[in-house]
Amino acid sequence: QVQLVESGGGLVQGGGSLRLSCAASGIIFSGYAMGWYRQAPGKQRELVARITDTGSTNYADSVKGRFTISRDNAKNTVYLEMNSLSPEDTAVYYCNTVPAWLDWGRGTQVTVSS
Repeated sequence: QVQLVESGGGLVQGGGSLRLSCAASGIIFSGYAMGWYRQAPGKQRELVARITDTGSTNYADSVKGRFTISRDNAKNTVYLEMNSLSPEDTAVYYCNTVPAWLDWGRGTQVTVSS
């Protein structure tokens, strides 16, 4: 059974930083592009960062220059380093393949206060 477990969220002041982790079990994800998605209240889930199996990265314009996605294939884990956080980044953050085809995990809540 494939499982995605996100962690590392929390409450942070504007301008602060967080590092999210996503551990995958039941799948060898080294051959897949992985991404971090987020869903803010009342909004659709959106892809904010993507990393290919070869390590190339892409970012949504809203997070470019502030967020960094990375992966450790030996640990089946993908990370999201988030800096210069703003209240607009408040959302539940999820990881999945890109495109998303695995069952979604529970996500991790990120709340940024002004």
